[in-house]
Amino acid sequence: MAALVNAGSHVAYCLVTSGEAGDDDLTQSPNDLTALRQAEQHAAAAAVGVEELHWLSHPDGRVINSLELRRDLSRVMRIVRPDVVVTQPTTANWDRIYGSHPDHLATAWATMAAVYPDSRNPRAHPELLGEGHEPHTVSQVWMMWMAAPEGTMMHVDITDTFDQKVKALQCHSSQTDRMEDLEDLLREWASGVASAAGMTQGRLAEGFRVIATNRE
Repeated sequence: MAALVNAGSHVAYCLVTSGEAGDDDLTQSPNDLTALRQAEQHAAAAAVGVEELHWLSHPDGRVINSLELRRDLSRVMRIVRPDVVVTQPTTANWDRIYGSHPDHLATAWATMAAVYPDSRNPRAHPELLGEGHEPHTVSQVWMMWMAAPEGTMMHVDITDTFDQKVKALQCHSSQTDRMEDLEDLLREWASGVASAAGMTQGRLAEGFRVIATNRE
């Protein structure tokens, strides 16, 4: 996101939940945790130059791929009218269970349904037209951390924005303060992606499966 912003792109975030189930400390009320997690997200977004955030307020830990979620995502797509949507993978990674959170998987599937067919179809969720949100066709989806068929994988060099990435994740202090090796772990992952992409030693990268969504 920092690389996109630095290149002149307008970036908006859509947050399906507010993270109110993301802490084991039961002394905090859900409302207090919601406020904390939202403040952390706003700070993290600012660290990479993102100022526009859309909160859908679906229940954290109980997200399902529902028509309601598809409608809410379609509404944001029709408001923002993006060329590219970035989302989580729709496939679970059982080699790393933290990358297979059911909320993330449900969100990924609902996002893809919102991209096609919902956000472009005037007959999908007709209440959106009543709200004044005209259909919009997204050109591409960039799906994170996906084993992609040859020719569909894109690697983004994040070497120059890596410090912003670390700062953004550190803003989520309720989640990352316990991780003493956060920066080293992020660097190891990004270095591995860059190496797999054939980049020179010392470069850092993120990988995406590029899905064209505006052609038959």
